[in-house]
Amino acid sequence: MLTNSFEKALVYAHRAHAGQVRKGSGVPYISHLLAVAALVLEADGSETEAIGALLHDVVEDQGGQERLDEIQKEFGPEVAAIVVGCSDAFENPKPEWWERKRKYLAHLPEASPSALKVSVADKLHNARTILADYREVGEDLWSRFKTGKEGTLWYYQELIRVYRKIPYCPQRMVDELERVVDELVRLCK
Repeated sequence: MLTNSFEKALVYAHRAHAGQVRKGSGVPYISHLLAVAALVLEADGSETEAIGALLHDVVEDQGGQERLDEIQKEFGPEVAAIVVGCSDAFENPKPEWWERKRKYLAHLPEASPSALKVSVADKLHNARTILADYREVGEDLWSRFKTGKEGTLWYYQELIRVYRKIPYCPQRMVDELERVVDELVRLCK
């Protein structure tokens, strides 16, 4: 069962991401956070993991270390650790994209099972959205991404490769991520 802590995290995430929309669309950003939390819960995730899912982008996108300190105070060290495990940058401006992504990939084998569950759920939802958007707008989609089609597809394929090597990674979600990315690659040929 979810408690008032989940509700508090939902309100916190909504306020932190107020006015933010998904890349290239008018879809409120909170939709992504809700989807990631749902995927975590559907993978037998705990309330702590679901709260981590709601908050996984706050530090990276909305305030860095200051936000992390707030999260630790408000939601505890386990949630803060999940958020850290899912973040590829704390500073603004962020380091160069390739550097951030390679560093994130290298850190995954050391991530906790909880951080990995949220990470895979995050990437799965992102990949599903990319696939749906590609079906709608075609090749124009890639202009939304700093590294275009090449970098985006490379990153998702590398994520799958790394996730597969981690025994405690939620393989059912990784299987689904691989199916989505494979379909996207086929469509893009």
